Amino acid sequence: MKPHESTAQIWPILVRAAKNEQPLSYGDIARRIGEEDPRIIGQLLEPIQSYCLLNKLPALTVLVVNKNTGEPGRGFIAVPRDAIPNEKQKVFNHNWMAEKPPSPDDLQAAVKKLPSCGRPEAAQYNKT
Repeated sequence: MKPHESTAQIWPILVRAAKNEQPLSYGDIARRIGEEDPRIIGQLLEPIQSYCLLNKLPALTVLVVNKNTGEPGRGFIAVPRDAIPNEKQKVFNHNWMAEKPPSPDDLQAAVKKLPSCGRPEAAQYNKT
């Protein structure tokens, strides 16, 4: 399976987690998509982060956290660290079921247009 296809599998997992107001660890996500190494999940989340930034959606990837710290990894740059609790609430409140899920191609295009993992300048796309 290509990485952007694995990424597309993560979107509905995060939407369900948002509906349940439930953060998930990188290991949780890895297990749910059949990935043995949870360290790869950060790379798979980048296209979702890019897609959310480009489409002015709440940062759905804020729900994926380190099991020890309860915080997103350092590649999460959609909002400043002190705004993470507020962003989680925005994700919980958003009507994700009204959003058309992005296709693997949509996600691949988003990350090509806006590589976002660990790039603070990408956060400009999330400003209203």
